[in-house]
Amino acid sequence: MPAARPKKENSSSGTPPSDEASSESIKSKRKRQSQSCDACRARKVRCARENPDDAKQSCKHCITLGIPCTYDYQPKKRGPPNLYLRRLQEAAAAAHVERPADESSASPVSVPSPPSAVLSPSVAKTPVTPFLDAPLKPCLPGPIPPSRYPIAADSFHPHFKSDDLADPLSTYPLFNWSFKQHPAPNVIPPLSFYYRPYRLDDIAPRDTISLIIALFFDFVYPLTPCIHKPSFMADLHARREEHDPLFFALVMSTVASTLVQVPRSYLPMERPVVRKLAQTCHEASRHISVASYDPPTSMHVVIRYLDCVYHFCEGHDATQHAAFGEAAHIAVTLRMHEEASYEGLDPIECEVRRRTFWLLFGADKSMSILLGRPICLRDEDCTVHFPKELDDEYITPSAYLPQPHGKTATVSGLNYTSRIFALLGEILVRIRVDKRSPPQGQFATARLEEVQSLHQRILTALIHAPEPLRLKSIHPQSRLPPEFGGAGFRQATFAEVKDFFDNPNASRANALNPFLVMQANLYVTQQLVRFVIEQYRDELIISLQGSIEEVQVAEDRQAVASDLLNILHSIPIQSIATNGPSLVHKVRFVASTLLDAVRKAETAPASAARAHAYLWDFLSILSEIERNYLLDDDQDGNSSCTDGVMIL
Repeated sequence: MPAARPKKENSSSGTPPSDEASSESIKSKRKRQSQSCDACRARKVRCARENPDDAKQSCKHCITLGIPCTYDYQPKKRGPPNLYLRRLQEAAAAAHVERPADESSASPVSVPSPPSAVLSPSVAKTPVTPFLDAPLKPCLPGPIPPSRYPIAADSFHPHFKSDDLADPLSTYPLFNWSFKQHPAPNVIPPLSFYYRPYRLDDIAPRDTISLIIALFFDFVYPLTPCIHKPSFMADLHARREEHDPLFFALVMSTVASTLVQVPRSYLPMERPVVRKLAQTCHEASRHISVASYDPPTSMHVVIRYLDCVYHFCEGHDATQHAAFGEAAHIAVTLRMHEEASYEGLDPIECEVRRRTFWLLFGADKSMSILLGRPICLRDEDCTVHFPKELDDEYITPSAYLPQPHGKTATVSGLNYTSRIFALLGEILVRIRVDKRSPPQGQFATARLEEVQSLHQRILTALIHAPEPLRLKSIHPQSRLPPEFGGAGFRQATFAEVKDFFDNPNASRANALNPFLVMQANLYVTQQLVRFVIEQYRDELIISLQGSIEEVQVAEDRQAVASDLLNILHSIPIQSIATNGPSLVHKVRFVASTLLDAVRKAETAPASAARAHAYLWDFLSILSEIERNYLLDDDQDGNSSCTDGVMIL
């Protein structure tokens, strides 16, 4: 039997010492580096430590960067996720929800049902179907299609009953929806669910909608001509809204903005009903338009601008600015501020875009000066032309027709207002740049020359206005008629305002004259911009010279107050009232600042004090006009002003 082979030792005795040392050095070289620190791992660089085995020692990179050297990273398990635990958890959740019938009936989810609104006595017999009633029932199909990795949630929906679902969102406004007070629906439908055709009769009788649209073109359109009347009315008669959801949203936003801008005597409805209908129309438009942003269109911009007007009149400040922000950014997305983007568009689309953009431009400047907000649409970024001075009937899908000689286009008022707002934008940019970095020496002198040039331009801005837009009677600044103020004037004017808002049979001739309405907006805006320019001019003079003549400042302030009074007294009060709260804000801004200047001036002449007193009197009348536009005030006919003391 052969001898057994000797067993090998772990360390061979025949290996020379030199070979043993070299093999150990190879093993140490091939040893894998320990875990890198978090910073080196994130930067994907080699972690350099003097002693790799010491985990508490900081690496050279972290020492150089002056950051803590940590080792918190935990490697993740490779491969697809194991869904077994998730299935068990969802099965347990499903078993917890599926309770016996007696338990579920003990604590039902109660959702308030929307109240039935009555628009008028004639409408009471025909109940109006709320816009968002029962929209969720079609949104509950069978089980959703199984995914690649089926889980218990794939079959988790059929136990819901469609009868238990209602829509609490239709009863409460979107801007004040409270989750704690109103339980959330069991199933939230996708936004695309609301983007479907609707009928006007789902909101209100079609005759009521037609009446409100007619009021829009009579009273609101001259100041906001953002809709092409012939094509809009043709689409409305053809019932385009029944197959185009976005056009339905446009109609709803038009109705909502009109209801909060026209005198309530023109609507055969009670004030709470008007407010409820306006809110319903706005929410109907909002539900549809938020689901259709892509691709953006000019109709989106018009809808959002009308929504901005609605929220402004309702006093929803934050929502108003959100709507304006959407309108402005969609307009910029469509490059409506660049003239080159209008190439290839049909004439109607071009003019609607131009008009809407310049309306946004003016609103942006108004908010900047009245509320101290940053400028969104800068004049230097805009190359778009002003709208063509043509009435809508002379703009067709294929061509521009000539405007009859001697007939002034309604849009001319918007063009002149936009020029004035462009000047306001120029002075606002200079004021805010100089506030951050005040000019010194020759730069301040150059700035003063620029401001004086702007002052001359604003004074002559309306010299070439067409005849229908010019004021008819102007009194000299030094001689203000006594009938401009006093108790008799206040009482007579308050009576006219009350008759305008409360009497359905009152004359509407002055309110229906678009040029008288635009005169008030044009000339008051001009005086506002003039006042801002003069204020900054005086600040520059003080910074250069160290002082300024108080007498000259008082005379300049008196001139602004007198001119503003002349304007307000030269235009019928019905035409002024048609402008609504926006005009009141402009006059209040100038009057309040002027009054402070008169009180502080020690050498102010008596004529200046009288002019400001008259202007303050007129502002009390304008505040009464503003109060009559509020839809949540139940005290109809009760004046908010007593003996000329204005309640702000």
